[in-house]
Amino acid sequence: MAHRYAIIVAGGRGLRMGADLPKQFLPLRGEPVLMHTLRQFAPEVEELILVLPAEQQDLWQELCAEHHFTLPHRITTGGATRFDSVRLGLSKLPAEGLVAVHDGVRPLVSRTLIRRTFEVAEETGAALPACPVTDSLRFLGEDDTNEAVDRAHYRAVQTPQTFDLERLHRAYEQPFSPQFTDDASVYEAAGLGAITLVEGEETNIKLTTPRDLLLADLLLD
Repeated sequence: MAHRYAIIVAGGRGLRMGADLPKQFLPLRGEPVLMHTLRQFAPEVEELILVLPAEQQDLWQELCAEHHFTLPHRITTGGATRFDSVRLGLSKLPAEGLVAVHDGVRPLVSRTLIRRTFEVAEETGAALPACPVTDSLRFLGEDDTNEAVDRAHYRAVQTPQTFDLERLHRAYEQPFSPQFTDDASVYEAAGLGAITLVEGEETNIKLTTPRDLLLADLLLD
């Protein structure tokens, strides 16, 4: 079995949360959100890389001391964009193995999903969790036109997005493009092979608004 690693990207400022703290540090069941996220990955990987902005690292260390959080992880400084942050996280990892890249504010990801993405990525090179779209969708065209589209052809993408490590290193050698919205789009643009979709989880929500935080508190086991 290939060596397994995880990069947890946590660069949010929490503006839509309306809070003074960055959203990854907001309390969830008495602990910062980010601690719940890291705890889910720890049993599944050999090394955890946490990517944080430089100005948030002292606060994170204070929170770890306050909550007696001693789970091993390595902190590295993020960049101006998520693309830059992932690339900096990758620089701390070896050339070969498997790597899962995950949003720090998705604390409800299950270990079952984490393992599934690693297993599929080992077989195919790239695994992407995704869920069916339940809302109706419309395409916005030019001149304020819009039209209905078949939602059966679309999926809502989640993290962890998990890859063959050597291939993802190569993908992140590309220059940044505004079209890069996640790691799968970077991998795809590099022409490194097909991406395999795996079934995501409705509970694997990204905490963006105060309502999300309330929902996470209800869903947390």
